This record gives sequence, structure tokens and C-alpha cells, in this order.
Amino acid sequence: MADNFQADAGERAWVITGPTAGIGRRTALELAKHGTVVLVGRNPVKLDEVMHEIHAAAGRAFTVVGDLSDILSARHAAGEVAELDLPIAGVLNNAGAMSAQPFTSVQGWDGIFATDHLGPFAFTEALLPSLDDGTHVAFIVSAVEDPERKPAVASGFRGARYISAEASARGQWAPGGSKNPGFDAYATAKQGNLATVLAFTREFSRLRFTAIEPGFNPGSDLGRDAALPLRLLAKYVLSPLAPRIKYWSNPTTAARVITRILTDPSAASGVYYDEKGMPMEGSEQIRNIEFQDRFVAETRALLAEVPVA
Repeated sequence: MADNFQADAGERAWVITGPTAGIGRRTALELAKHGTVVLVGRNPVKLDEVMHEIHAAAGRAFTVVGDLSDILSARHAAGEVAELDLPIAGVLNNAGAMSAQPFTSVQGWDGIFATDHLGPFAFTEALLPSLDDGTHVAFIVSAVEDPERKPAVASGFRGARYISAEASARGQWAPGGSKNPGFDAYATAKQGNLATVLAFTREFSRLRFTAIEPGFNPGSDLGRDAALPLRLLAKYVLSPLAPRIKYWSNPTTAARVITRILTDPSAASGVYYDEKGMPMEGSEQIRNIEFQDRFVAETRALLAEVPVA
């Protein structure tokens, strides 16, 4: 926690994970216009950079170091956020990973599934008891979980391939998946985010939960594993054009949409928003309530294997 500010009485606070690059960084700067921002991420140097940028614009920010791929670290970060005793109005689960090469988490689980679903789930559950009624909890999700999503299919995705939480943690996916490494893990983890939002909406009626699809973002940090020429093309050519293309966006535009949804006091719980901020539907599978509840129950059972420190 690297600053000395105290929130003014009645000032709202916003928690965001993964705030050091891409959509997360731009959203953190947007949220700073609406109150104190709590920046949660694994790199203290980069967190401080964003915090100082917020301070330079006369905003207020705190930093909390936490690695969302590590369940114990995610829970510890939630505890530190709670200890700040700020008037939290909203939480944005933005941290995520999309890797071309498989990797494992501290717990030995599939790294993408851990970073994108298990860690955010553990972080959110640990934080829930400290949130006041009406707090808005949002997850950045992805429509690639839907096997009928044509742009996603054209990009090589084949939808979520969920078997069980344990199978996902082992990096095992239902047959018929993508030929691209990491795509099945990413799509399945993002389906887990959606399941969490929809199930938590019913389970915790005192809070508000939403899911936000930020659109295909060629300027985001998810493509950091790509070759340098492709990264430069995405950042300097495709990203500026993206908001004009259906289903596309860029970090600046996405940040404005995300901030508008998260700070809207009238936003309904259980809504899934597209890149324009309009309600949309997920896959046929994720719309099944029994499937939502199974995904969440199996996630909890898996996370119970990690003892509380």
C-alpha cells in the first residue's frame, strides 16, 4: 500500500485488478475521475507508475500487490483491500492472461485458467464480506466462450471446452477444441467468469454483478506474446481503427464503456454487456442455470484444496 492519502468522507472507492497495462490501465485512469482507486496487481513498480500518474492528475490511489494466478496471493490481496477500510462502490475483475505457451500456476494448475478464473473467483469471494450492500462487482469476460460466435470462430476459437474445474486446472478440455495453444483455456476461463456473475447474482442479492465484453482489442496487452511486428501493427494501425469495426474496440474506448457501466448506480445485476455497453447473451451452455451453478460449485470445491494461510 504505497500512498498516504485518506479518502474524503463520502468519497467512493473503486478496486481494479490488472491495472498496469492495456484496458486495465486506461480504466484505472478513468475510474480515478470518480473517486479513490485501489490498484491490485503483481508488479509493484508498474503499480506505482499508475498510482503516480493518477496523483499527477490530482486523483487518489492505493496499491495492493497480489498475483491473481496464485490463490493464496489473491486471497491475501483481498484482505489488504479490506484493511484499507475504504467506501468501496465497485470492484472490477480485469486481470487476465492469454499465453501462446502453456504455463502452470504456483498451485501447479493451468496458468491461464488459474489467472483468468480461479484467482479472480478467490479474490472476489474473499472480498465479498467486506463489501457494503449495493456494491457493484464486474468481471471482464469474453464472447469467445460461445462456439457460435462467428468472429471468435474465425480467429481460431471453438468456444469453452469445460469438463470440470479439476480437469480445467489440469489443462484438460472437452474434445473438438482449438488447434491454437491456450485458446481453450482462455475461452473456458472466461466462461467461468460469466458463470460466476450469473450465479452470484442469484446467491448474493445484496450486491450487483455484471459481465463486460470489451470487444476485440488489438491494442490490449493480451497480445504481448506475439511477434514484435504484429504487436506494432496492432498498437499503431489496428487499434486506432478498431472502434469503427463491429465487435472491435481499443483500450481507451473500452475503458470509457467499462467505467460508465461500473459507476452507473442504476445498472441492473446479472447483465452481460457488449463492447458498446449494450446487453447481450452468452452461449447456450452458459445460459443454463444448472451449468452455472455446477461451474461455481466445482470451482469452490477445487479452491477448498488450497488451505487458508
